[in-house]
Amino acid sequence: MTTDVIALTERMPDPWSLVAGLMAGGPQTLLSVDRAEGALLQLCDEQGRPLVSVEAPLLVRLPGEVARLLGPEAAVGGPVWWTEVRAATGVERAPQLAGTVAARLAGRLGGAVWPPDAVPADGGEAPVTGVVGAAAPAAAQPAVDVLTDRAAVVIQDRPLVAMTAWLADALRAAQAGGRAFQIVTPPGVRLSLPTRAVLAGLPNRWVVQDGAGGYYDGLSGSVLRWQDGQFAATGTPAPGFLDGVPRAAVSEEHQLLLTFTTRRPADRELLLGGGLAAVWRRLTGTEPAGWGTCEPAALPWSRRELTERVRARAPQSTWLVVVGHPEGPPAIATLRVRITTGGVEEEVTFALGQRDGATGNGADGTAELPGLAGELAARYGLVSLLAQRRRARADLTVPAQLEPGPAPLAFALGAEDVHRIGLPHALRPPLPTTPRRLGPAGRPGLYYPLPDGGWPAYQHLMAHLHGADPARGARASAGGG
Repeated sequence: MTTDVIALTERMPDPWSLVAGLMAGGPQTLLSVDRAEGALLQLCDEQGRPLVSVEAPLLVRLPGEVARLLGPEAAVGGPVWWTEVRAATGVERAPQLAGTVAARLAGRLGGAVWPPDAVPADGGEAPVTGVVGAAAPAAAQPAVDVLTDRAAVVIQDRPLVAMTAWLADALRAAQAGGRAFQIVTPPGVRLSLPTRAVLAGLPNRWVVQDGAGGYYDGLSGSVLRWQDGQFAATGTPAPGFLDGVPRAAVSEEHQLLLTFTTRRPADRELLLGGGLAAVWRRLTGTEPAGWGTCEPAALPWSRRELTERVRARAPQSTWLVVVGHPEGPPAIATLRVRITTGGVEEEVTFALGQRDGATGNGADGTAELPGLAGELAARYGLVSLLAQRRRARADLTVPAQLEPGPAPLAFALGAEDVHRIGLPHALRPPLPTTPRRLGPAGRPGLYYPLPDGGWPAYQHLMAHLHGADPARGARASAGGG
């Protein structure tokens, strides 16, 4: 199993510090520079397989990000350089070498090592056996433990699997090669919401060891088997996956979930992230704390800097993580920006952790939803919004257990789609409550509150809206309906 060790240092790891740390492998180890995305430096065997990889250092300037991902015992008081050191699978003493490398970085630059028990007790060198021959090019996917024609498999043993930079690099490489991306973990491990979002779509999977030599899917609960070069579902439910149902059913913890899309014309003066910031203010009472292209989110919140990053990548889409303040309610979001023929689209998933009787901005957040939808429609080009609530962990992490599914609270539709459907038809949904108009009176969007247990009502609403005759709707809207 791959061992990940993180050096949290006060000063930036310079090249000489990195080389000095890697030389802890002894005189037989061979230094290599990774030409692929990901690690800066590696120790390789004669076949070019990475034994220990040192990832690019990341300056984390957000208070609370280190503790969110590594636990409260790893809390730091100020900005810190986050450097991941990875030991390869199945190599004798490689985990001890990774701990030694991280310890040398922390010793030279001031700081600490996570986890603390990764540092060898003797504090000395940890030579790796079997490292001989000439240096070879680094592997195309240095972060991957098992690579087949059908899947790239990463084995992780850390309490919370976050979408770190190297994991994102491995995912992109797998996608580019047409492979499934599958993460294997022991039982008891949790995912961050950004990681869960990445693994939610097949053929990607979260593969959980059941403790008895078997495996199951941590999101669907299906028993898995290694078949034809990848983990595949058998359709049989895993008993361990059902353990979370009784606890979740009586839990006082909730998550308020918003999924929405905005679209605005491309313009040199356009600043992105405005709709997400509006959601954050209304539901938590504060602005977002920071953002980044991976976890930990390293940069303080700045819509201008975020926009510059997206422009630099255009016309490619950009995926970002946005986090809240540690002293506020748990909140996290992902933002994907796409350049389309219709303009610049921002697709947001936002989650707010709640406990019964206490949330970020008073009440439970539902009273804010109509006004929030109205602001998105009036100022940020709302396309659609779905609000849901579920009983799940307030810390917004994902266990490998069945949790109750979300229940829809409300749906909102932007002015463009209301106009396409036809306002008279859109105003007569099969719902007990009249929809609320959003934005300009002459070309409004609509907000649809949904009754309790709202999935049947939501499905009926979708059938009603999608069943409209677009030509008839356009004629009715043009006639002032």
